Amino acid sequence: MPPLAPAASPGLPTLSRRALLAGSAAFAVAACAERLPLPSPSTAASAPLTAEPEGKPSAAATAAPSASASPAGPTGAPSASPAPSERPAFGRRILYRDGAMTDGRSDDLRVGVSVLVEDGRIRWIRPSDDEAEAGPAGGLEIVDASGATFVPGMVDAHSHVVLPGGAHWIERADDPPAALVEVAERNARLLTGAGVRWARDVGAPREADPTDGRVRALSLGVRDRWRDRPGYPHIRAAGTWLDKAGTLPPAVHTVSAETADELLAEATRQLDDGADLLKLYLDGPDRDDSPWTAREVRRVVDMAHARGAPVTAHSSRLPGARAGVLGGVDAIEHGMELDAALCREMARRGTFLVSTLCIFDSWRSFGRTTKLVRFASGDGRRATEARAERAVESVQLAHAAGVAIATGTDFGGGSTRANQLAWEVEALVRAGLEPWQALGAATWRGGELLGEPDAGVIREGGPADFFLVHGDPTSDPSALWRVWRVAWAD
Repeated sequence: MPPLAPAASPGLPTLSRRALLAGSAAFAVAACAERLPLPSPSTAASAPLTAEPEGKPSAAATAAPSASASPAGPTGAPSASPAPSERPAFGRRILYRDGAMTDGRSDDLRVGVSVLVEDGRIRWIRPSDDEAEAGPAGGLEIVDASGATFVPGMVDAHSHVVLPGGAHWIERADDPPAALVEVAERNARLLTGAGVRWARDVGAPREADPTDGRVRALSLGVRDRWRDRPGYPHIRAAGTWLDKAGTLPPAVHTVSAETADELLAEATRQLDDGADLLKLYLDGPDRDDSPWTAREVRRVVDMAHARGAPVTAHSSRLPGARAGVLGGVDAIEHGMELDAALCREMARRGTFLVSTLCIFDSWRSFGRTTKLVRFASGDGRRATEARAERAVESVQLAHAAGVAIATGTDFGGGSTRANQLAWEVEALVRAGLEPWQALGAATWRGGELLGEPDAGVIREGGPADFFLVHGDPTSDPSALWRVWRVAWAD
């Protein structure tokens, strides 16, 4: 949230590549014709989620790790929930033929690549002119991927899945819980259609869940219900915001603390509620001072790490960022006022920066599309530009220092929407990252932050967590808006 001031069957013949293509064309056509439409919000709870991206803005399959398990987090300690299980795609085989491929680790674009997906996993990746055996023609769908690029499923490392975003994003946090849970269903479809496989939720209102009745962050119930649901995003959820009393308005439904002891107790309760990580809000009532000292932050970090949970910190101001880094948090969210010394310390410690520069592009647009004084007035526009300029400088300092950067949109808890992670990639490129570096921030770097080796990665034997775009995102980040197909929703 931005400051108040995303094997073949035995006994069947095998065929040559040419015969296979000719013999299976009818199957491919039939398979395409039978693709189901997207479920409506009212039916999404029981139907698989598929995606038909349209136009510029538009990820994902199952999630909701259990609170009792613990996979690895960004510091190497286990995090609070396991990697989602991969649900078989009912024996379906899809051969994506003759595309290009990027891994987000260099500007090298491999061309002429074919990928065979079987039961929701990548069986092989081969040159298109030297494909391996694809098995019997019967039941094989062939996708002509020529002209498209295979991209690893992206990670929106700063998201709020139960909130809609928009110019009145703060007021929307006070909408009825049932309405916010419905918003999450829409956001799931938007994420999938935009190529976002993982969403790291860093704050949701703490209210009674309309489905299970539990009073906790609404994102935790959504995460649990999305587990193993085909086509839904994988979610890691931080519970609600942990702020200093008097910082955020009551309508946001945060958990506030007056003292460091209360902060530690409330943080412990968040993990007891099933949060995968903790989110400290290190902007406070006094904009020139951190609401908590580094020592007070360290108490929370030590408790959480002992339980296998990472800790991240919202900080749009330098004092809070400094307290968070020196207190040992795993990541700084936003980090809009970093200085060179703090960036060097972040690099030394391995502290991530989760960038959210695209919120300023959103605010600029509100200066034209709304009458809100904060955005449309002369003073409001100047304030937006000043804050944007300082935030870009922070990213540049962090990048120069070697800080690991992951991308976030702040959708829902900020003004952006769930299908706009490409906007953040573009913003990082404008800030000075190479397009492939910005893509890496949205893919494998996000996976590192999550502690998930398969997140943001395409590999043989791994899950079919990739999507196809029209164009080359290693040289043109706008290609990420042109999502054509999403493999995990096929």
